[in-house]
Amino acid sequence: MPTILLGSLLPNERVRRPQLWVYVAGAVVFAGLLVFLNVGRWLVVEEPLQKATAIAVLSGRMPERALEAARIYQQGYAPRVWLTHSSEPGASLAKLSVPYAGEEAYNQEVLLQQGVPQSAIEVLDPPILNTADEIKAIGAALAQDGRGTVILVTSKVHTRRTRALWKRLAGGDGAAIVRGVSSDPFDAAHWWRNTRDALDVVREVLGLLNAWAGLPLQPAG
Repeated sequence: MPTILLGSLLPNERVRRPQLWVYVAGAVVFAGLLVFLNVGRWLVVEEPLQKATAIAVLSGRMPERALEAARIYQQGYAPRVWLTHSSEPGASLAKLSVPYAGEEAYNQEVLLQQGVPQSAIEVLDPPILNTADEIKAIGAALAQDGRGTVILVTSKVHTRRTRALWKRLAGGDGAAIVRGVSSDPFDAAHWWRNTRDALDVVREVLGLLNAWAGLPLQPAG
């Protein structure tokens, strides 16, 4: 009798084992699909505004970020607007005798056109190459000002990485409120539908991995 029972169980076991792997593979695929569909939303951090020492405009995506900074300034959340600046491509163009004002000059013009007074605008030193450099420059300026609070204005898809970099590089310099551009066209729910959003998501995920790893990858200089 035991022999008969054992023989009757073995075929069932052979059936169950492949089914288990199917279930596991299905669960992995389903989890991957959930991550894929929701990574755009996850990258967007929305932090409520409050009174701050200054509003800092991260470089890129002109004029969206400067316009958002002007809106926040007009709402009375901070008395100053900080801009960063890069030595490139100005230095390379100067060798070719090609004039280039710099992104900070155009951002400044946008701020002035939106009613931000010249006395409230400050361009920070030193020159920057990437977001990590910007965070360090802004953190240093905030520390010199007494370690208050700064509002960091950037694109929506860039908000989570900005917050991660602040915590890693400038958390001891004061508090930061990360704010995405309110009119940003980034489609967090369907980021894979156009190349701009898709490239942004890939870049931000890779940038976050680099930040979490301690920034082992540095920009070519």
